[in-house]
Amino acid sequence: MSQHTLYDKVWEKHKVTQLPNGQDQLFVGLHLIHEVTSPQAFGMLRERDIEVARPDLTLATVDHIVPTADQSRPYSDGAAEEMMSELEQNVRDAGIEFLDPTTGDQGIVHVIGPEQGVTQPGKTIVCGDSHTSTHGAFGALAFGIGTSQIRDVLATQTIAMEKQNVRKIQVDGQLQEGVEAKDIVLEIIRRLGTEGGVGYVYEYAGEAVESLGMEGRMSICNMSIEGGARAGYVNPDETTFAWLAETDYFQANPDAFDRLKPYWESIRSDADAEYDDVVTIDADELEPVVTWGTTPGQGIGITDPIPAPEEMPEGKKDTARRAQEHMRVEPGDTMDGYDIDVAFLGSCTNARLPDLRRAAAIVEHREVHDDVRAVVVPGSQRVQRAAREAGLKDIFVEAGFDWRNAGCSMCLGMNEDQLEGDEACASSSNRNFVGRQGSKDGRTVLMNPQMVAAAAVTGEVTDVRELEEVVSV
Repeated sequence: MSQHTLYDKVWEKHKVTQLPNGQDQLFVGLHLIHEVTSPQAFGMLRERDIEVARPDLTLATVDHIVPTADQSRPYSDGAAEEMMSELEQNVRDAGIEFLDPTTGDQGIVHVIGPEQGVTQPGKTIVCGDSHTSTHGAFGALAFGIGTSQIRDVLATQTIAMEKQNVRKIQVDGQLQEGVEAKDIVLEIIRRLGTEGGVGYVYEYAGEAVESLGMEGRMSICNMSIEGGARAGYVNPDETTFAWLAETDYFQANPDAFDRLKPYWESIRSDADAEYDDVVTIDADELEPVVTWGTTPGQGIGITDPIPAPEEMPEGKKDTARRAQEHMRVEPGDTMDGYDIDVAFLGSCTNARLPDLRRAAAIVEHREVHDDVRAVVVPGSQRVQRAAREAGLKDIFVEAGFDWRNAGCSMCLGMNEDQLEGDEACASSSNRNFVGRQGSKDGRTVLMNPQMVAAAAVTGEVTDVRELEEVVSV
């Protein structure tokens, strides 16, 4: 197995013991919780009269069910109000910090952790959400966990896990205009498959990755799980440290920054680290990638033809046929010109300030197409304020976008923001599964934020590079 990688180093530093079943027991440095997956875990603790072991290492927010339009209480959705009330009671009883909408710091769990400065290199981070891998952008080992594991972490601040192999994904070269971090990860998943990462964690490296800001690195790590990987990470560097230095946590604790930085530097993968597999991608050759099917792995470059199912491996033919029937696409066509009804800018993948800034540059001085319902949902209240102060809200609203409050929104349809009927959506989110956005007949096309903006104003999937204003990453 791998040796001297960041994964190996951080794993060993957090290993408490090896359990009789062969798994390792790991200490958890940060436990993030939200309203959907934590209630049952808290209930299990109450049944056993067990208290939360480390409330100081636990942080809560509300994101999945919170409405993004009218947030007055009680929520109009009875189930959402019940989950919110239960979370409020649980965190109050346990003494856990809760970033609710009244704090001004609420947002999607994978946005607020980095914002707050609690996501740090060399930490083990868990959350009852599959996209916890986002935090690996900082050089953390971050894992999505299930309800029983949430219970275990609340009770013991440890988790039992099996060590994985490490695949290094080397992305050389430079991204061209209109091509973003989202396109890198969609290309990785297209090439390796949605199950290609099973048994692995992914280390993302190379010039194209290292040149990204933290937001782009988070987008890539966020979708590691879509490629089957248990986690994904980027080695921390000066870009990482600059982000952390500006967070509230380290602004209030500058001595902690100076004390921790040597540790952060020490956990980087060694120059002679050994990997279980290495994959190389040339960023110079990438173009905007969009999905044509119903999994993130069914993607193509915007100028590429949709593949014919009969030309695919035997195990993928039927899935491709069903996906093409659902999406109403034909082999040999491109996705350029595919009509859309909805444009969604949001999610834990692409709802940070630079994402909105790039999309706004495309939208400015243009109008949303008459046949498109366009929505912008900032990833957090902090992003929302910053975007408003930067004039981005005005740009979107003047163009005809609906500007919303922070939350997961249409990414997963557990709230009021959903597709209706067979609407087709140009989405900056991370999953295009059937029914994911609230309607079993809805159609989702994943793409980067600039591409979503271009689709919103043209009414169809459009190669953003063909528009006048294109933003370099």
